[in-house]
Formats: sequence, C-alpha cells, structure tokens
Amino acid sequence: MKTYRIYYSSKTLPNSWDALVRHDIFLQSHYLEALENGAPDNIQLFYVGVFLDENLVGVAIIQRVKLYLKDMFRKTEVSCLKEVFQNAISKVLKGNILVVGNLTHTGQHGLFFEEKLISETEYTDLILNALNDIKIEIKQRQGKTVRLIVFKDFFIDDTVYNRPLVFKKQHLHQVSVQPNMMLDIPSDWLNIQDYTSALTKKYRDRYKRSKKKLGKITTVELNLEAVQANNQKLHKLYLNVSNNAKFNSFILPENHFLSFKTHLGENFKVFGYFLDDVLVGFYSLILNGNQLETYFLGYDSEHQYSNQLYLNMLYDMLQFGIENNFKNIVYARTAMAIKSSVGAYAKPMQVYMKHTNPYLNGLLKPVFQLMNPKQEWEERHPFK
Repeated sequence: MKTYRIYYSSKTLPNSWDALVRHDIFLQSHYLEALENGAPDNIQLFYVGVFLDENLVGVAIIQRVKLYLKDMFRKTEVSCLKEVFQNAISKVLKGNILVVGNLTHTGQHGLFFEEKLISETEYTDLILNALNDIKIEIKQRQGKTVRLIVFKDFFIDDTVYNRPLVFKKQHLHQVSVQPNMMLDIPSDWLNIQDYTSALTKKYRDRYKRSKKKLGKITTVELNLEAVQANNQKLHKLYLNVSNNAKFNSFILPENHFLSFKTHLGENFKVFGYFLDDVLVGFYSLILNGNQLETYFLGYDSEHQYSNQLYLNMLYDMLQFGIENNFKNIVYARTAMAIKSSVGAYAKPMQVYMKHTNPYLNGLLKPVFQLMNPKQEWEERHPFK
C-alpha cells in the first residue's frame, strides 16, 4: 500500500530519510535543520514522506510562504502609477502560498522518488493529496486561505519531474522563469591558470584587470567563530544587495549564515573580503556532492564598482570549484550577462503554478510574466 505522512520538523523525519536522498544535500536533514533555524520570517517548512508499505520511497519539501506587498517590493519610494501597479499585482500574488521546492535556492530541490518502486503518477497524486491536507490544516488552525500553489524550478530537459501533462491536468500553468546559469569544469582544469589559458585574450585581460582592481583587499575563509563574530556585518552586506532587487519574496534573518555554518560545517563555505581588517564583501557556497552551488553574497556599494568585487567573487567561486574537483558550478539566476562572461551558460527552467481562485487563476500566467519579464541580454563567449 502506498501512503504519505506529513512532518513538521526535520528532527522528526524517519531514519531512512537521509539514506534515500544522499544525492542532494538540499533534501538532507542537516540542511533542512539549518534552514529551519535560519528561515525567513515568512516561510514555514513541511516535509512529506511517501511510503510503500513501511518503506520510504519518496520525499517532498513544501514551504508555506506568507507573501505580502512589503516583501515583494523593497523600494518604498515609488511613483503613484507604479504603486497602483504594485498593489494590483499583489492582489493576485499575495497571501499564503504553498511552494513545492525551495524558494531560497535555485533549482529543483523539492521532489525525489524511487522510480523503480513507485510510478511518477502515483507519487505526484500523493504529493497533491498532502498539499491539500496542509491547505485544509492552515485554514482550520489559523483561518488562512492558501491562494497559490507552485511547483518550482524544473529544467526543460528533466524527463523525470518535469511532466507538463500531469501538472496541466491539475490546472497548473506552465511558466518560463529566468534560467539557471551553469558552468561545467573540464576534467583537465587543475588550477585557475588552466581556466585563464582557455580564455580568449579579451577575457584573459579582463580577468587580470579585475584582480588588479582588488588592490589591498584580501580574501579569507571564515570559520564558525569568524561567521559568528561577523554575523551582523554579513547580514548588513547581504541586505545591501538584496534590497536593490526589484522583486523579492523573502528576507533572510540575521542568524541565517551562522545557522548554516553551524549545521552544515565544511559543506558550507563563507569567504570574506577585507580591506584594512574591515569586511567589505562576502560570498557563500554549498558543497553538494560533485556540484558546487553558489549561495547568497553581499558587498558594500563603495567597493563594489571600484574594486570589481562581484566579478572577483565569480572568479573566486570558479577557482574554488576547480581546485576542489567539482564537476560544475551552479551560479543560479540573475546577472546573466556577467556570469556568461565568466563562462557560464544559461539552462532554461520552468515552474508550474495554480491560483486557488478560478478567476484569478486565469489571470495568473500573464501577471506572473509581467513580474518575471524575459530579460534581453547578450550571451558572452569567453573561451577560445
């Protein structure tokens, strides 16, 4: 018999959970505990285990997101016309949302099942039933209505989880989102010099210029004690970048990076950029098997442009990936042109979503496309 169970804490997950999802750190209990302890205020986590008799054969990560105007649009100084537009958008998107996947990270890190033990249709049906149970529970216990259901971040060529016909039967809209920027590391790259040797002269000179621009800034990996000592500063630098985004669905709390370093240990890396012992920037990484996942970063505005901090971070992430024998680097979304100039390529992604109000569900796809417009950018070709 195939059944499902809903869990409300990573500490209550069955013992067999981590063994099933050993391929993806974002599904493992120590990552989920780190996220629970450092979750944005508007995100609550649920976990679904799918069982064949008493054997765990599938899992799902579900996030309840309370999305409101102040979370979506960070800038408060807007024109009257823009404010009207924002309020109109928020009427469709705001409220309680159930996300199947991880809103805080790019990629499909919410679903996994054993294909040999349960069919994709059986697994999906059970996850949809669990979503309905969670929706009813939120209504009964808190009087809140779930407005939107989202299955996020499927690669177009994913034949296991990206099943348009299955989702369309449930009246979910298929929507294209910004691509995931990826960089594959050739096996013969052993150090950063192998990378620069593969670049054309134009981009090799660009790499050299960016390094010179750093000047007296030094890069230091922060251990647990250093992350704790710089906790407030890391958060301030993160906010400096996050608050400049046009649209956001959450704000990380101050303890987020400390929680991740505490629970993930050496699988979570934080590198700080210091000028005269003052932290002026940082980036973070999550080590996910042979895949290096770039995570949140931050910098102050004063040194970002003059010292090319962001570009140097992209190069340093790549150097870490090469020197530590990763197969590829996930640079995630945003800043696609500059990531392309480093060597990353765009891999198209899709999400599926449904509004629980049938009328608003008809408006959902065009509204979301307004919020997530196709960005025109020029792909770079830095390699010979």
